[in-house]
Formats: sequence, C-alpha cells, structure tokens
Amino acid sequence: MATRLVFIEGIGQVTLARRHGTRNIRLSINASGRIRVGLPYWVPYKTAINFAKTRQDWIAEQQILNQRAVLRSGVRVGKAHTLYINMDPKIKNIKIRLDTTAVYVTSPHEETDARVQQKAHQACERALSAEANKILPHRLKSLSSLHGYPYKELKIRKLTSRWGSCSSQKTITLSYYLMQLPWGLIDYVILHELAHTRHLNHSPIFWRDLEKLAPKAKMLQREIRAHKPRIQPI
Repeated sequence: MATRLVFIEGIGQVTLARRHGTRNIRLSINASGRIRVGLPYWVPYKTAINFAKTRQDWIAEQQILNQRAVLRSGVRVGKAHTLYINMDPKIKNIKIRLDTTAVYVTSPHEETDARVQQKAHQACERALSAEANKILPHRLKSLSSLHGYPYKELKIRKLTSRWGSCSSQKTITLSYYLMQLPWGLIDYVILHELAHTRHLNHSPIFWRDLEKLAPKAKMLQREIRAHKPRIQPI
C-alpha cells in the first residue's frame, strides 16, 4: 500500500492511500479525527484530493461527531464492565483498577476534568481489549467452523478506521471496539471478514457469498455505519 500525506485548504491533513483490490475512492475519518482517502492504484492523487474537497461539509460534520465522549460514572463499557469514577481529595495521583465487571478510576479531581477523562478512556480501552481477547477468538472459531470458512490466524488490535480486516494470507484482524456493538453486528463483522478469506474485494461475488452467511448483510452494513470504533457511553 502506497500512502501520501497532503494538506488540503479548509480540511487539513489528509492521508491518501493506494491499495490493491480497491475499486472505488473511499473517504473515512477515524476516532482520532484522521482523514483518509483510499483509492485504486490507477487513480491520480489529484482526483482523490478533489473528491475530498467535494465532501468538505460531510468531513466537518463527522469531525464534530467524532469528538471524544465525556465518560460519566455508572456508564456501561463493552459487554461486561461498568465504569465507576470516584473523587478522593486525599490522594495526589489518579488511580485505575480493573476487574472482570468494573473499571474503577479514583482521582482528586472532578470526573469531567481532562486528566480524569483521559485516564477513564485509557482504562475503558483496557477493559474492551480484555473482553475482546476473551470473547472474539471463540466466536470467530465457532462461525468459521459452522460455515466452512477457514482462516489462518486472529489478531485483536485497536483499529479506529474499520472494524476488521483480512489479509491475503487469511489472517483476520478485529478491532477490540467491537465489544461496543450489539451482538448481531459483531457476528456480521466476523462473517464479513470470513467472506474476505475467499474474496479480497467487495465484488458482486463477495456480496453474494456474504449474503449466504448473513442474509441481511446489506441492511447490517447500513446499520453499522451509525457506529464508530471508539469509546462511547452505552
């Protein structure tokens, strides 16, 4: 994959990424606000830049939506955890503790303090990672066996611009932010990547096979666009 970083007036820094197997220009913004334009190898960079300019209003809207959520004590994190933020003026430093069902943040500051929010986000990501490493390997193995779609290896990472990926060697990578999604969408992402073990593209044949695995694939694909790979209060 070839990449180029450019500055576009009115938008900011944009990563242009040429990738084999890509047939269309695709614009995305990850949870940290990084703007990326994916394009086929035969498309000039200038065309990708002009495409980004035509979506300037959409980019501005997404950047507002992608602002980090304020985490309050009592919100759910993933499938099993609850966040508890406690103020203790007697301590000097922010303390974090995780167990199987809770994330504890104890601080001398108010819960909306930027330092507390940063630690809370970091702790919640650790909780999501722990959940994902416990749940996703079993779910992937089960769906792979059920449908006869073998894969080579699973990696669980902090993916912020996509929910998962599949390499030409059939290595599947899943984002631990999947733990924020409803179970049906988690299964959809897994089936989507399993389908990529046979088709490393989004051709009509790919969608035909995916719809055999997930009969409501197109509807689920539209539904998942309402979610972002990031920490969000549930």
